Amino acid sequence: MNEEKEFLKSYDMSKYERPSVTADVAAFRIISEESESYRHDSRTRLSILLIRRGGHPFKGMWALPGGFLQPDETIETCAFREIEEETAVKPAALMSVGMFSQPGRDPRGWIISNAFVSVISDPAVKERSGDDAADAGWFDVSFDRDEDGSHRLTLRCGDITLDARLREKSTRFGRTDFTVLDSGGLAFDHASIIATALTALRNGAADFDFIFDFLPEKFTLTQLQNVQETVMNISVLPANFRRKVSGLVAETDEYIRGAGHRPAQLFTRKK
Repeated sequence: MNEEKEFLKSYDMSKYERPSVTADVAAFRIISEESESYRHDSRTRLSILLIRRGGHPFKGMWALPGGFLQPDETIETCAFREIEEETAVKPAALMSVGMFSQPGRDPRGWIISNAFVSVISDPAVKERSGDDAADAGWFDVSFDRDEDGSHRLTLRCGDITLDARLREKSTRFGRTDFTVLDSGGLAFDHASIIATALTALRNGAADFDFIFDFLPEKFTLTQLQNVQETVMNISVLPANFRRKVSGLVAETDEYIRGAGHRPAQLFTRKK
């Protein structure tokens, strides 16, 4: 113990270069164009929360909410703090999707980002730009593979369209990494972070991980199916879907009524 104390007393951290550390948050939600309708064909969209940078570098460009880790906080605390400061949105939970440390990813210097994914279940949540964000908004997400094997990430909000192109680099331990071919107007390497977070979300959705986080405590089976289809960008026959979820949900004695439609039974997730 005394030897260790002596070692630490003489240890000089200035001999080693140290990076700065940031946290970035990919927060997704489902937006329904017919929130009061429970028909199977009601349109739902997956969207992601972005901020427009108010300062350099990449001033005026769109990015994920995030910022620098402070000495008195954990990286998770930093992520929660940054998204709330910049957008006024408070996620209930965050899941790490990995570290992004490619040299040169930030023109300010050696900066490593810890990326997180979150699901915002409240459809009425209101974003509001703050701190060093000049604006904040929800962008509809489209992520598809092109014929040449590359991936196209398209984000739309009103008359703003961000169109990035990426190539799959590697998949290890369930995480898929991407190389950015064209950032499409996104700052830093955030196109890669979004693609990685969305891939993790889709992989989890296949086994119904995350899916229930998009929903209220009580929901219809149509709502549940719409969420999975929207996240995964697939279409499933209702009968097949109901067989898959039969062991995951529990019936309630409550029903919801929409104008012109038969009452739909409400379910909850089995504990």
